[in-house]
Amino acid sequence: MALIVQKYGGTSVGNIERIKVVAEKVKAAKDAGNDVVVVLSAMSGETNRMIALAKELNANPSPREMDVLLTTGEQTTIALLAMALHQLDIDAVSMTGDQIRLKTDASHSKARILDVETDNIVDNLKAGRVVVVAGFQGRCENNNITTLGRGGSDTSAVAIAAALKADECQIYTDVDGVYTTDPRVEPHARRLDSITFEEMLEMASLGAKVLQIRSVEFAGKYNVPLRVLSSFKDGGGTLISYEENKMESPVISGIAFNRDEARLTLSGVPDQPTVAAQILSPIGEANIDIDMIVQNTVGNGKTDFTFTVHRDDYQQAKELLEAVCVSLQADAVQGNNEIAKVSIVGVGMWNHPGVAKKMFDTLGQEGINIHQIATSEIKISVLVDSKYLELAVRALHKAFELATEPTEEK
Repeated sequence: MALIVQKYGGTSVGNIERIKVVAEKVKAAKDAGNDVVVVLSAMSGETNRMIALAKELNANPSPREMDVLLTTGEQTTIALLAMALHQLDIDAVSMTGDQIRLKTDASHSKARILDVETDNIVDNLKAGRVVVVAGFQGRCENNNITTLGRGGSDTSAVAIAAALKADECQIYTDVDGVYTTDPRVEPHARRLDSITFEEMLEMASLGAKVLQIRSVEFAGKYNVPLRVLSSFKDGGGTLISYEENKMESPVISGIAFNRDEARLTLSGVPDQPTVAAQILSPIGEANIDIDMIVQNTVGNGKTDFTFTVHRDDYQQAKELLEAVCVSLQADAVQGNNEIAKVSIVGVGMWNHPGVAKKMFDTLGQEGINIHQIATSEIKISVLVDSKYLELAVRALHKAFELATEPTEEK
């Protein structure tokens, strides 16, 4: 007998017929002798519908009241799934985030999980029940309902799996696993049977939409094996864990990309200590995430400072940087919000020289100019013009032979 946590996203529970399909999958897992906890999102489109209703009443609704409103979406799906399971003669009980005592900080709409008490869940599992939990939500120390932000149901599922020391956390979604790249961009993309946490973390942070980065971080921290599966077709999906079962890892596991990049440069900055902090402090205080950072000395005691932000934050970041430009008596602010980031990811590149050269040669042969480069032990990222994004992805996918199943080296 294993303890399994299953999570189903909004498209998986988008209507009554799909909820019935989910109930059959849960029943199969239970009939196989497993203890099962199910974590659900709201029906697809429901959260957006409630946000629109709130905006009709108030253009700037209270974050506290928005959390109270939005959590009702998950409460609907957990009750409906429990009813569907009862119809299949499976004993099940639905529970909100508050009822399982998922504790968070007080940051409405983007709360962080502090603790998950497991007594209620364990008691119900011991009684032979399937426990159906509302994802995306918890309660803070001020006794207020909170929500976890984008991808919160994935994070809920992984946190619950970690607290229960589950054998596996299964994320059911509308894709059947993690692919070498987005199949909508490269039709020859191949589903991976397995991938390491490190690789998945890079893929998620670089734009892969299969899993939300917070859930991957949580799973890696507590060593919870994750499996990505399809709600709509059978298959083994992709297992994400620390274990690497191949004799030799492929050099590159996947190509990740992000269309939503913007680049800002403050030129002619005094080349002095603390200047970088003075540039980035107002950006950080505005809760704007900064990604790739490059500083180039240009002579005469001056330097150019370049960084990237999400495209949605471009205008605000540019205005803040223009104020910094005046205070530091720098030369100018330049920006470009028509760029994209393309990355190759793989733990195998640790032991294979020449990967960067192959990447740059491939892009050069396609006439794609590189604006900026960032590297780590398992990834190389480049900024290119947005119009070349899909060409870059397809060319790199072919160059690193990702459409072909890797063979073990003798």
